[in-house]
Formats: sequence, structure tokens, C-alpha cells
Amino acid sequence: MRTALVSTLCELAAADDRVMLLTADLGWGALEPFARAFPDRFLNVGVAEQNMIGVATGLALEGAVPFAYSIATFATLRCYEQFRDGPVLHRLPVRLLGIGGGFAYGHAGPTHHALEDLCVTRALPGVSVVAPADSAQARAALLATLDMPGPAYLRIDKNDRPDLPGLEGRFAPDRPELVRPGRDLLLLATGSIAHEAVRAAEAMEDRGVSAAVAVLAHLGPTAGPLVSRLLARFATVITVEEGAVTGGLGALAAEAVAREGLRCRLHARGARGPLDGPTGGVDYLRRRHGLDADSLVGLAGDLLGRWAAA
Repeated sequence: MRTALVSTLCELAAADDRVMLLTADLGWGALEPFARAFPDRFLNVGVAEQNMIGVATGLALEGAVPFAYSIATFATLRCYEQFRDGPVLHRLPVRLLGIGGGFAYGHAGPTHHALEDLCVTRALPGVSVVAPADSAQARAALLATLDMPGPAYLRIDKNDRPDLPGLEGRFAPDRPELVRPGRDLLLLATGSIAHEAVRAAEAMEDRGVSAAVAVLAHLGPTAGPLVSRLLARFATVITVEEGAVTGGLGALAAEAVAREGLRCRLHARGARGPLDGPTGGVDYLRRRHGLDADSLVGLAGDLLGRWAAA
């Protein structure tokens, strides 16, 4: 997804001289195309993420649209106060690029696992929070967020995965994208974990269960009417996110169910605490937290009373 990110940033910068890219000494092997094409609009502030947000705030005050690049945990948690007190309070178009959401940094351990990033940025008023499912949707999201008022946080997978079947790069704020139809239950996912949801739906089809899959890449302060209408169509809904469910996609869906009085059984599946313990690769950590396709199949069977949970 980073390849699509950089190529799209180059496209945006070629068309709009307000676009700038900042990094805190990260992204080597990925950001060079932008640095070569736009050397006067590329800044490496060094290992100083908090200062990077201060610089981005000043640039935005002068009319720029700065994109600030760092590992997702550093971009959001280390810089939270600076992001809140700068771009958020002053409603400035700073675009925070968090690379490697969820367990993407695997063996680096819990300091690098971005599990709270969507929750804490969604809590900030006026911030557009976006977690694309694949490279094509990441490109569409970047194009759509360029002129959004106020700040934005984009969680970008550091790996280049195949595009999600049925998504075709569609993105719009507050709009869930149905990528697989179904009748028996809905898997609503955000970010690249949507690939596991699709694999789970495919496996359930072989076992006689018709599971729909939808992607909600934009997490607003509240769920819009399109989300509520989608949830209302299903008696059973599983939200799937590679992160904490408190304040994330699961909370967003639960708020919609409560607010609209929807008659659906909702199960929010995300990262399970505590954050310490064994570490490993992405696939291992997803299995450990019940976010792999097999675990989702087991959970769905338990909720539907079809087979034992994994």
C-alpha cells in the first residue's frame, strides 16, 4: 500500500503545489520518488516526530497541505498532544500518515503494534479517520481527502497486498462498500484485515452460510445513515478491526445500533488485551487475537449456532 501512497502523493503534488511531504527519518526505500521529484517540498525533520507535527502545523498556517509520515504508533500516540493542539484546535489541513497499522510490524513487538490509533484519532473532533483496505482504495482516499476541511489521519498498510475482490478502489466518507453479498450475517471490516473477512466468507459459503462482507474505510464521529441502513439488513453483524474495539469500528457500529434501536446482534472482534506476551509475524498475531479467517468462521458459527467457535 505504501507504493500506491507515494505514487498518489506524487500525482497530487504535480497538480497542486500546496502538497508537501514530511518524514521523521523513516520511509527509506519508499519515499525517494517524491523526494527526487519535489525536493523543495520534501522535509526530513530527523528522529523528531513531535517536532514534525509542529513544522506541519506552521506550513499549514502558511497555506500548505502537509502530509506527515511515520510509523502508526509514533504518528498518533507519540504526537497526540501536538496533533491535538496544532492541526485539530486550529482546524488545519495536516494529513497524518500512519504506516503499518495493527500488527504490521510483527516481530518489532507491542511498541510498534498500532492498536489504539483509530480509536484515539476518532476521538478528536473534526478529524477524518481513514483506514483503506487495499492500494486502490488508498489512492482513492488520498485523492478524496486532499481538500477535506481540517486534519485527517490515514492508516496505511506498509505491505503491498493484492487488491480486495469486489472493492475496485471505491471510497467515500461514511459509506460502507459492499464487496460480497450475503444473507445470514454481515462482516463489517476496516483496513487491510478486510482480506481475512473475505476469506472467512468464502470458507463459510462452503459450509452453507451466506456471509456478506462490507468495508468501512472512513470512521467518522458517528455512523452515517448508510451504515445504519446496512446494519439494519442483518440479524447478526461481526465488526472486524486490527486494533482495539473501544472507540474504533466496533464502537461506531454499537453506537449506531443503540441510537437507531436496530434489531441486530452485534459482536465486535478486534485485538485482545493485554498487549504484552508472545510476539511474532503478522499471521501469527492475527491468529492469536482471533482475527484470521478461521477464527472468524468459528465465531460466526457460534453466533449462528451452526458449529463450535474457534
